Amino acid sequence: MKVFNILFTLLFIISAALQYNDPDPYLWIPIYLYGAFLCFKAYQGVYFPKAYLAGIIVYLIYGTFLFFDKYGVLSWLNDHDAEDIAQSMKATAPWIEETREFFGLLILSFVLFINYTSFRRKRNF
Repeated sequence: MKVFNILFTLLFIISAALQYNDPDPYLWIPIYLYGAFLCFKAYQGVYFPKAYLAGIIVYLIYGTFLFFDKYGVLSWLNDHDAEDIAQSMKATAPWIEETREFFGLLILSFVLFINYTSFRRKRNF
């Protein structure tokens, strides 16, 4: 788990740094840094189960919004034939931006869930 957490700490810090030119960096930088902080603390052996659950809940609620939004994932799938969202770093269309954001939230939620279940497993032994 130490390698997992240090890897995601670094990935989330890099993701936060890449948000500086995003249309809403004030939202996305803290979102990624929250995940980075929790992964770093888990790497150190310090767990915050309520913070994991809070992050998962907030990320999944926001992800659900991005999924069903006018320019969200459904629009990308249905109206734009799931066009390549990794074609360039610059999002040229709103459905590309929101789909990327959705997958970022999904990754964050998954990592926090892994740490939460790891904590629960350690606590029960």
